[in-house]
Amino acid sequence: MRRCPSLFLLLSLLRRQSDYAPYFYDNGPSSTNGNMALFSISEDTPVGTQIYVLNGTDPEEDPVRYGLAFEKGSTEYFRVDPKSGNVTLIQELDREKQDEISVHVSITDGRNKTSPFTKFTIDGHSGILRVKPGETLDFETTPTHFVTVVAKDGGGKYKGKHQVLTSTATVTINVIDSQDMPPYFVGTPYFGYIYEVSVPGSEIYTVYAKDGDQGNPNPIHYSIINGSDGVFDINSTSGCITLTTFPSLLKNELYEIKVKVTSPNNELQDYDVTTVTVRVVDLNNHPPTFYGENGPQNKFEVTMYEHPPAGEILRGFKITVNDSDQGANAKFKLRLVGPSRVLRVVPQTVLNEAQVTIIVEDTSGIDYEKGPTLSFKLLAVEIDTPERFSATADIVINLLDTNDNIPKFTSEYYIARVPENSPGGSSVSSVTANDPDSGSWGEVKYTIYGSGSDLFSINASSGLITTQPWTSLDAEVRSKYNFYVKAEDSEGKYSLAEVFVTVTDMNDHAPEFDEVLVEKTMIIGTPVKIEAVDEDAESPNNVIEYSIMTADPDNAFDINADTGEIKLKPYIKSMEIVQNITKQKDCKWSVVVEARDRGSPSFSTTAVVNIDITEAVRLGPMAAFLMKSRDNPLKALGMVTFIISVLVGGTVLISTAMYMRNSKSNRIMPARRIIKRRPRDQQPWTFKIPVIKFTNPGEKFLITNPESSLQQETGSPRLKPPPPIAPCLPPPPPSNVRPNERLRAVPTISGALASKGSKKAKSSRRKEGNISSALVSELKMKLEQKIHENNQGYY
Repeated sequence: MRRCPSLFLLLSLLRRQSDYAPYFYDNGPSSTNGNMALFSISEDTPVGTQIYVLNGTDPEEDPVRYGLAFEKGSTEYFRVDPKSGNVTLIQELDREKQDEISVHVSITDGRNKTSPFTKFTIDGHSGILRVKPGETLDFETTPTHFVTVVAKDGGGKYKGKHQVLTSTATVTINVIDSQDMPPYFVGTPYFGYIYEVSVPGSEIYTVYAKDGDQGNPNPIHYSIINGSDGVFDINSTSGCITLTTFPSLLKNELYEIKVKVTSPNNELQDYDVTTVTVRVVDLNNHPPTFYGENGPQNKFEVTMYEHPPAGEILRGFKITVNDSDQGANAKFKLRLVGPSRVLRVVPQTVLNEAQVTIIVEDTSGIDYEKGPTLSFKLLAVEIDTPERFSATADIVINLLDTNDNIPKFTSEYYIARVPENSPGGSSVSSVTANDPDSGSWGEVKYTIYGSGSDLFSINASSGLITTQPWTSLDAEVRSKYNFYVKAEDSEGKYSLAEVFVTVTDMNDHAPEFDEVLVEKTMIIGTPVKIEAVDEDAESPNNVIEYSIMTADPDNAFDINADTGEIKLKPYIKSMEIVQNITKQKDCKWSVVVEARDRGSPSFSTTAVVNIDITEAVRLGPMAAFLMKSRDNPLKALGMVTFIISVLVGGTVLISTAMYMRNSKSNRIMPARRIIKRRPRDQQPWTFKIPVIKFTNPGEKFLITNPESSLQQETGSPRLKPPPPIAPCLPPPPPSNVRPNERLRAVPTISGALASKGSKKAKSSRRKEGNISSALVSELKMKLEQKIHENNQGYY
């Protein structure tokens, strides 16, 4: 047959085979840890103080948790940390109101829970629950008991393992009250006070008593049995003690009133007596207290948007402050401690009780970007009392952000430098703007605009400024740019900054001479100057240094490295020395000059300078002028052209005058007519207009003879052109002509102007003074010859 396991009923505190209940350590009433039995505490212990440590263990070493329980409707003065067992005071104590506190402590391992003591025992076989011998049940102390019992079988094997099965149940035991307890006063001892403002009938104190039989309480009766001196009375039902006269008529400062409480229906007719001490002084024994909507409160919190207008009341706070003292002892001041002048509190002086109002004073101080939370301390401090009682409450304002800021650049302007010829897309500078607003309001978008911005672009998110992909910056073309950048948030709020970009010059141009072969005439003692130009934009890239590479003859010249002026060595002081050096009469020397810039890397170029050496001579005014103008050929050519024009004009005037004179003296007589046939090979009468050709603006002042030009082109010796032949005249009218009178031809003049080949004509003027004099003389001679030849053509 199958055996049924036997069942056992055990109390939860009894020992079991495999699981035991946890238990408290009993360290005695003077210990601060254990089971908290008979524990004493001073009434002035501050709230928040750790006052005791519940301490126990579990036989199986399982972790335990602790608990506290108060009678229903009673004040909970303590709180326990379930894990550590630390007991903390959470309500102020007042021995005058309550001198004894009942609390139930518990310890559990998660399965078994223990009260340190039990009044019951159970038969392990029958399950009969009995009161332990020597224990009594008291309705007034514990009207209900809860007992947990465990039923356990005898154990057996299950799936190859030994196993004991158990079950638990909670037994609720209700104690029936009996009329065996006298009434008793609650909250003794009692103290009352009479103030100067009191009047007859003022309440001094109300005593309070309970019937000992709480299950079926009896009505109670209060009476004064001693110590009233006829100035106090008590309400027999409510226990309220009142003053029957004016305080000024009282003879004593201290009264001790004996008050008796009885229960007429109590079987034992027992009663209780207590003493009410009444002091005729103004006592200050209550500090100010802050209250919220649900009672005393020391922290008040509200959520609102930043920057409320100045003067606005923060209506989210519902704060009342109260001091239960009377008269001067209930007078105190309110003030806020925190960021200065942001909020203010009204009223600032309170008597007894007031509603607290908090008003905005400085709206800029309520700024989400300065901190999402504002914290203040609200203080209530008594004014005219020696104790100076006070109370503190935390005021916490949680702020919600608004878009109240604009993006702001870290600088009003940015200065950048970028090398010229940098590839497109090169980094130029980076700008930064900050918007302290949160979310999308704090996201900044960058744009670029303004004169000079076409060659640049900006990253909308990072603020990185680069050159456009197609841009190549050249410092020689433009080296300075400036434009604006804008930082804008999602709602269009923006700020501007100016960017200055300097294109730094790179040494990408070599110095250049106007000509690689330069002709110069040097008077001994006077330097000649050669000049090169470097098109780079900045120093030192465009700073040129001159030097002599080679010279023929050697060691004959010095050059100024900065100006390019070439001069003879100091020992060469005359033409005799020059001729001794060269052994040639033309004294034409040459120098190879290098022009090098100071950039890195450095570039250079060279030019050959042919120098005719001559001595200074005394010159006429014209030659002196031409010598002084040797470095300004246009000026010299202009003067020569002017002189030639004057001479030609004078010649034309003379010829015209002679023609007019001859015309007046001509006679054509009708008696004689001469008819002259034109030869077949006779050329028509022509008037040659001077031909002017300009290949260079500076050559328009150079004049040459067409015959000499023709001779130079053909290479043949110059032939004397035939004189101009006048055209045939029409038959004259009949007239008297003298037979021997000769016909006269119309005078003509011919000439030509032609330009020189190129601007290198200036190099042919080796000795400007002598050449100028010769040129003027030659031109004068040619003009006289022309006039003579033209005059011979008249017949």
